[in-house]
Amino acid sequence: MNTIWKRPDGSIVACTEKIKVLRENLEELRQIAQDAFEDALLMECDEEQIRKVFQEVIARLENPYLKP
Repeated sequence: MNTIWKRPDGSIVACTEKIKVLRENLEELRQIAQDAFEDALLMECDEEQIRKVFQEVIARLENPYLKP
């Protein structure tokens, strides 16, 4: 997956090091999610429910940098 990262103003994040960190973080997140997904399947949880719960977790992430 080659994501083009953008800032809130729409400009592109072009810093190679920043992009590298983002890719590494996403790969780590994907692997953790894959492991958790497989564990839940082995525990006989419903696949659609697992996906829904994962989506809810992501949707509830908080932005600690929001300006008051």
